[in-house]
Amino acid sequence: MKKRTLWLAGLWCGQALAAPPQVVLHAAPSTSDRKLHGRFLHITDIHPDPYYAEGTSQSSQCHRKEPSDNDQRAGYYGTPFGVCDSPWTLTNITFEHLEEHWSSEIDFVIWTGDNARHDEDHEIPRPLDEVFALNRAIAKNMEDVFLKKGIPVVPSLGNNDNTLSPGPNEITDEFASIWDAFIPSGFKTSFRNGAYYALEVIPDALAAISLNTMYFYHNNKAVRGCLVGDASDPGNLQFDWLEEQLEMFRARQMQYYRYAELSLRYQDIILGSLFGVSNVSKYFYFVEAADLDVSPEKDGMVPHSSEGTIFEALMTNFQALAKGSKHLNYDDYAVVTVSPSLVPNPYLPSFRVFSYNISGLGSTTVGVVGEDEYLLMTKKERASRWKHLPYRHGNDGNDDRQCMGAGYRDSWRCKLRPWRSDSHAPSRQNTLWTPLGYAQYYIPQLEEYDEKDGPKFKLEYLTFPISSLHLTEGPVPLRNLPKSLREAGVTESELAPYELRDLTIPSWLDLACELGKPREKKLRKQFRKYMYMGGEDI
Repeated sequence: MKKRTLWLAGLWCGQALAAPPQVVLHAAPSTSDRKLHGRFLHITDIHPDPYYAEGTSQSSQCHRKEPSDNDQRAGYYGTPFGVCDSPWTLTNITFEHLEEHWSSEIDFVIWTGDNARHDEDHEIPRPLDEVFALNRAIAKNMEDVFLKKGIPVVPSLGNNDNTLSPGPNEITDEFASIWDAFIPSGFKTSFRNGAYYALEVIPDALAAISLNTMYFYHNNKAVRGCLVGDASDPGNLQFDWLEEQLEMFRARQMQYYRYAELSLRYQDIILGSLFGVSNVSKYFYFVEAADLDVSPEKDGMVPHSSEGTIFEALMTNFQALAKGSKHLNYDDYAVVTVSPSLVPNPYLPSFRVFSYNISGLGSTTVGVVGEDEYLLMTKKERASRWKHLPYRHGNDGNDDRQCMGAGYRDSWRCKLRPWRSDSHAPSRQNTLWTPLGYAQYYIPQLEEYDEKDGPKFKLEYLTFPISSLHLTEGPVPLRNLPKSLREAGVTESELAPYELRDLTIPSWLDLACELGKPREKKLRKQFRKYMYMGGEDI
């Protein structure tokens, strides 16, 4: 499902409540002597298909029929650039690879949804029991490869996991059971109510919030669309809960990753918004303060229609940023990243490993990080600075007269509260917990492999400067780099097209502005190549 637009609704659905008492959230189960590496895995859209059969036709979802001359035959490990879901062979070899190469190199796992096959074969309908069984199987893999080693796993549900209706219901109850090992006991109720929860992946330091964005999806008729004053709407209830968590994290000066948008108001503690469940491509875009105007000139979502591709829409948006680059105010932006899917539909199996800043900590032992002297000093400085920051409103164009009009008075855009921004926050400058970059891995030539010759994940590209790869604590373990990047002295590589110093908001905006210059044809060509992996533009 193409869920590019769901994030936008989150901007209007939030209602603030008073901050609750400062209590420690239930942290992830972990071994207290485990060391931090400053990395985490993001994997999404696994889509295992128990009916996938090698040699069958794509027109049958790779379930039956001999393919015609013009139809690609289903491969042993999957069918690249096609319409079929993942065979178990691909799922199994992926977890084998992650266990061997990454389970000892990362601190936590972000696992965004869609762990069941698409329900697109009318001859083999997908019953709810099958959705549960497939999710249970993937959860078992996550437990065996990561959780049993003390590595926290943060799952979230996708549209193919059937989360449209308000909870508590059969689906949220069953997933609460399937994911019992992942969800902290203190959030069992919120999960059963709507499939959302929070998890401290590093106790007293770094947290992840998993949201059910299906409650914000405008085509979801099972909910009511976050209308102003509808206090019982599932989307509003979720954002009431979310703002409680955000206020608590801010009070405790904790940082976190999340999946929806209150990114502008809480820019000081939000490190990033990670999305999956797209399947179509890999890109980034911005949430802008201008999107909060009562009558915005454009929606903040990435426009997409039959008249143009996502790439073309992004270049149009980035070109507008480039023209106004001298007047950009970093307070007015937040970044959303859409990660690649494991299912080779419609591209190639992929995952990302992010790196983040843990420098300055006196100890990287998980059990004592929350009491680290440098961390406590950093929290104190940020809290003190925050008290003296001025308030500003995110939608200066929303004057009182306009909001008095019948068409606007009940709009969330007219209910926004002032907020403050911190230019020294880790989302704005490289400091403790700042995201530094990512390495993206994929399986090229997937169709060439068979039972006797298994595929291997290879580095597709990375965002880091080449000069950073050989530091003492480099962002990517040398053993997980190709030979061409392992040797010191390398200064240029097509595998490092961007050489971003970090993934702060200024760095993302700099990249967008460069891409927005029509003369940067080589950079645009590289960006397009990595968006679509050589497949067709969408």
